[in-house]
Amino acid sequence: MPKVSAIIPAYNALRYLPKTIDSILNQTFDDFEVIVINDGSTDETEKWVAQIADARVKLICQKNQGLAAARNTGIKHAKGKYLAFLDADDLWEPTKLEKQVQVLEQNPEVGLVYTWVAYIDEKGESTGRVVQTQAEGYVWKKLVERNLVECGSVAMVRSSCLVTVGLFDENLSSFNVGEDWDMWLRIAAQYPFKVIKEPLVYYRQRLSSASKNWEVVEQSFRLVIEKTFVSAPPELLYLKGRSYGFAYFCLAWKALQSCDRDYQKAAYYRSQALKNYAGLRFSKENFRLCVAISIMRWFGPNGYDQFLSLLYTLRRRTVALAR
Repeated sequence: MPKVSAIIPAYNALRYLPKTIDSILNQTFDDFEVIVINDGSTDETEKWVAQIADARVKLICQKNQGLAAARNTGIKHAKGKYLAFLDADDLWEPTKLEKQVQVLEQNPEVGLVYTWVAYIDEKGESTGRVVQTQAEGYVWKKLVERNLVECGSVAMVRSSCLVTVGLFDENLSSFNVGEDWDMWLRIAAQYPFKVIKEPLVYYRQRLSSASKNWEVVEQSFRLVIEKTFVSAPPELLYLKGRSYGFAYFCLAWKALQSCDRDYQKAAYYRSQALKNYAGLRFSKENFRLCVAISIMRWFGPNGYDQFLSLLYTLRRRTVALAR
C-alpha cells in the first residue's frame, strides 16, 4: 500500500503533462502512486500516459465530467494514507512529498498541510512572485476570507479526513474553480492546518485557464461563500462581507489577466470589493490593483504586458540577489 496517492485530473493537457509527471517521478520520497484521470481528453493524453513504464503510474479514463468529479474518481481509486492533488500543468519541487509526509507523520492531529507557491508563466519561466502564507492551526476564520491554499496543487490531506467531510462538491464542476476552496473550508472546520514555509509548488499562469474566466469564477465564488455561511454560527456572519470583499478583489485581477483585459470590469469589481469590505481601501493590494487598472486604461494591453515583463525581470533579479 503506497503512503501517498498523487491525483492528477487531465483534460487536453498533454502540452504540460510530461513535465508535471516528471516532477512527481523525481521526488525524493518514492512511496507513492500516481493516478491520472483522463477526463474525456480529445488529445493524446490517454495514449501518452498508457506508455509510461513506471508501475506507480495508473491511468483512469472517463467521459468529461469536470475537475471535481475527476478528483473524486481519483480519490475513490486511491490507496494512500495521504492524498496529494496536482493539476496537470503545475510542477512540484523534488522535496515536496517528503516534507509534507514528515509534517503529517509528526503532527497526527493535522488534517492538511500546504506550502508556499511560486508563479511561473506559460513557458514555465519564473515570474518572480512567491505567495508566502503564514496561517496554520485552526485557520477557518482566515480561510473563509480568502483561499490561503493558493492553488489546487498545494495540499496534502489525510484520506481519513475525507471520510469525515466528504468528497469534492461536483455541483461546482461546471465552473472548474472553487471546488478546492470549498473542500479546504470543510476540512478547516474540523482539523488544524500546517504550512511549510518554502515554495514547493510552481503554479502555471495561463490566459486560457478556467481560473482566468472571471465571469465563471464570480459564479463559483458566490456559490462557495453562500454555501459556507449557511451553516456558519451567527457570531461569525460578519466575515461574510470580508469574504465577498477579497473575492471581488480576486475577480478584479482576473478581469485584467483574462484574454479580454477588461479594465472597466476590473474597476467595477474593485468598487464592489470596497463596498463589501471597506477595510481593504488602505491595503497594499488595493494600491497594486489601482496601479494595474490605471496602466491598462492608459497604455492598453501591450503596455500592460510590457510593464509585467519588466516587473517579472525585476522580481527575478531581486530573488537572485537575495540568494
